[in-house]
Amino acid sequence: MKKNIALIVLVLCTMTGLVTQAQSGLRPRGDVNCDWEVNIADVNALVDSVMKGAAYHALYSYAADVNGDKEINIADINMAIDAILGKQLSPMPSFSGTLPVLYINTEGYQDIVSKEEYLQAQWWLDAMGIDNYDSIGSPEEPLGMQIKGRGNFTWSHYDKKSYRLKLDEKQPLMGMHSNRHFCLQAHPDDYLARLKNTMGFELSRRIGLAYTPAQEPVEVVLNGQYIGLYFLTEKIRVDKHRVNIEEQNDMETDPETITGGWLLEITNVHEDNTMYFVELQENDIWLAVTPESPEILSWQQENYIRNYIQKANNAIYTDNKTSREWEKYIDIDTLAMFYIVGEIMDDLEYFAGSCYMYKHRGDSTKLIFGPVWDFGNAFQRWAIYGDVSFSHFIYEQPTDFANHWIEEIAKYPHFQRVVMQHWREFYRSGFNGLDIDEFINEFVESIKPAFYADVVRWPQYDIEIQKKDFRRFIHCKIDWLNQQWGLNYPSEPLEYK
Repeated sequence: MKKNIALIVLVLCTMTGLVTQAQSGLRPRGDVNCDWEVNIADVNALVDSVMKGAAYHALYSYAADVNGDKEINIADINMAIDAILGKQLSPMPSFSGTLPVLYINTEGYQDIVSKEEYLQAQWWLDAMGIDNYDSIGSPEEPLGMQIKGRGNFTWSHYDKKSYRLKLDEKQPLMGMHSNRHFCLQAHPDDYLARLKNTMGFELSRRIGLAYTPAQEPVEVVLNGQYIGLYFLTEKIRVDKHRVNIEEQNDMETDPETITGGWLLEITNVHEDNTMYFVELQENDIWLAVTPESPEILSWQQENYIRNYIQKANNAIYTDNKTSREWEKYIDIDTLAMFYIVGEIMDDLEYFAGSCYMYKHRGDSTKLIFGPVWDFGNAFQRWAIYGDVSFSHFIYEQPTDFANHWIEEIAKYPHFQRVVMQHWREFYRSGFNGLDIDEFINEFVESIKPAFYADVVRWPQYDIEIQKKDFRRFIHCKIDWLNQQWGLNYPSEPLEYK
């Protein structure tokens, strides 16, 4: 009966020609077919969806779920009809107005469903009159880009997705160095006030790693729908303002050129060009490394980098812990600083996946750890064990992640001394001027209105901003690090088991 009533009203709507149009950059509630109007076509689409038993999906069915009850049924049809007949509907969740807004419209308003295939899109950035940001493009003069999905676990397990952007032309987005390649990071798994990557990146900059990706919070409207608070982030790639190494071509064969630069990722996700090494045979531990640059290797390139990594691995796994052979292949100072950042953040995946290394050109150059990237698994052990008063990386603890190389390297007294030196310098400098509590408070306040707007859009992530917990975790781990590597550090090397 309700469906028949809806169909009768459809006829009335058709006869009267009533429609409701978008009044802003956001599509109006009930605009199912992406034509920026609510009219008979949208009701037809809803009726068709209901009759075919359409399932709800939080992102892709957002426009069809007119009443926001996470179902697509007769109630949505009736609400769309109300809109056509002139009833004022409560607006769809929209941005806070406290951060710049990035607008993206895919060609034909297609849904982004692939991590492999780019979609053509247009975009513009509205700085919203906020100081230190510049608008780029406009609705009347949008710019071109390509967009696709990104992420592994977060792509498959969360409905708020992350995206990879490839602009048609280099742009200095949000004050970052001009480039074509950026990521939109959703961080749906970061219940700690979106502070995990933010603090990890800041510590990396403060300790002095050569390059740390820049990121800026931004609100995003995709195909006319507000999709929440995101972090516009520099993608790790070879560039003079990013990983500043000599870039070599795919399929290079020159003996000198193939020595570098190399951008590599220790990964736990298989790619077509991933290389595998037996890290520790007796424990059946495998090391997976994916070349990020170059990506398509000649046999000369593959042979060179395979041999290099294997030699480094063999040098690490020796019974003689006074040997410094492994230091011929890995830069010990950068590794020590890289380790300290991961230890402060207590990131379970730090040496297991999304773990980058690079190498300059030349036979005498070494693997340099960095840049830091994904801190999504930071402070997971607090939830498991209730504290962070031990090292995840250098003691054997139950975990789903294999922390490659670092557990063995940590047994070398010389590495211990280098870590102690860098930690003492970093701690005594006050983290190079970083007031952790002030930094956390200021950052959380800067994103708070957008955070709450994001919660309206994604009520399944309706959680209180946990800055107090995050601050407590950070200070506990710093205290533990100072006990291990600080002024009271024992004169004899630690015995790791």
